[in-house]
Amino acid sequence: MSTRAYGDDAAPAQSRARTIFGIGAGNALEWYDWGIYATFTAFFASQFFHGSSQGSDVLKTLAVFAVGFVARPIGGFLFGFVADRKGRQLSMMLTVALAAGGSLVIGLTPSYHHIGILAPVILVAARLCQGLAHGGELPAAQTYLSEMAPKERRGLWSSLIYVSGTAGVLVGTLLGAILASFLDKDQMTSFGWRIPFILGGIFGFFAMYMRMKMEETETFVEAEAEIESEEFKPSLVRQILDHPVLLLKVIGLTVGGTVIYYVWAVSAPSYAISNRGIDAKGALWAGVFAQVIFIAVLPLWGRLSDRVGRRPVIMSGTAVLVVLLIPLNNLIGNSVVRLGVSMTIALILIGAFVSIGPAVFAEMFPTHIRAAGLGVPYSIAVALFGGTAPYLQTFFAEKGVPNAFNWYAMALGVVSIITVWSLQETKGIDLRHVEGQQRSTSAQVEPA
Repeated sequence: MSTRAYGDDAAPAQSRARTIFGIGAGNALEWYDWGIYATFTAFFASQFFHGSSQGSDVLKTLAVFAVGFVARPIGGFLFGFVADRKGRQLSMMLTVALAAGGSLVIGLTPSYHHIGILAPVILVAARLCQGLAHGGELPAAQTYLSEMAPKERRGLWSSLIYVSGTAGVLVGTLLGAILASFLDKDQMTSFGWRIPFILGGIFGFFAMYMRMKMEETETFVEAEAEIESEEFKPSLVRQILDHPVLLLKVIGLTVGGTVIYYVWAVSAPSYAISNRGIDAKGALWAGVFAQVIFIAVLPLWGRLSDRVGRRPVIMSGTAVLVVLLIPLNNLIGNSVVRLGVSMTIALILIGAFVSIGPAVFAEMFPTHIRAAGLGVPYSIAVALFGGTAPYLQTFFAEKGVPNAFNWYAMALGVVSIITVWSLQETKGIDLRHVEGQQRSTSAQVEPA
């Protein structure tokens, strides 16, 4: 069966379902792994570190969270190379297997009390493996989905990446809320936090099995056939470096969204527990409510971008969010209800970019460097800005200047808005014909 049929309304429902489930399950697992680390930080920090206070243990654990992002650019290139040279399907299968292994290792590692310094060493190693996996997962999955989608509904289809990813974060947060409802703090600290990591590893190997059954995209197969017919095959690095403007645009698009996303969608409940004194159970349930709303609005933003274009959707949502960052943060106070309201508003606006980001990135790059060309600069931006966001937010709060972080996030949001303004409108283009368009735009950038 042709893989193009997955994006065809006339195709059998089971074929489309297999594609969507295969991408969604693996992507959800990757996000679940990263989400539960931030969500359960307050509970397992003392199990891996033995500092002078809980606050110092949390900061060290968040520093390891940031260390995991260091491996992302390497993973973006490594698995991007696999995706662009050997196939998107193989790359996605390998990344989900590596992420699942890292999750199991964290969940089964003995505490500092039992093995001493080996505990944080193993934690760092597992996070580096997960960083490699996540650095390669998102570009490969985004590329695969965008190439499978009908061009007139690529925005809608691309929302699956963050729908499934947020579903993974939601499951982790929901699991945390359930565990916090039945276990007391001592039980959560001693063994409760291990449960989500072990379950994540088990589910990850199931997702790997599902991806083994997926087919390759026709767009990749056609492009690979053309490359094989050429006598001279330039290196992937050389081909990526031939598009410097696109690389800078990926970074510019990513810096604002990644900081704001990780703060509001991933670490907000944990930050509320550690720094605002909000009850753990209430904070986690507030996160669950906000993420449910977030999942619901993502396809709506994607559908809207297919109608009016990518640029107006991203620019309007990001601009409003930048203006509201400080008011939303001040609204929270120490109230569970206000935390839920603030998170919900922030995530609705964040959805304007993240829902269609996969489509926008895919529409920027030629097929033969689509995964690696996105994966390397994207992973660098996420590592430098997204990975350090929870740490910086906690650091500024500890120093008594929490609004300093909000001004930092706002400045990066403005960078992303300016980058979006410089893009050409790409909704509905044929991904097989992107190369010629981007070669011309890389020499001269004009707003649409």
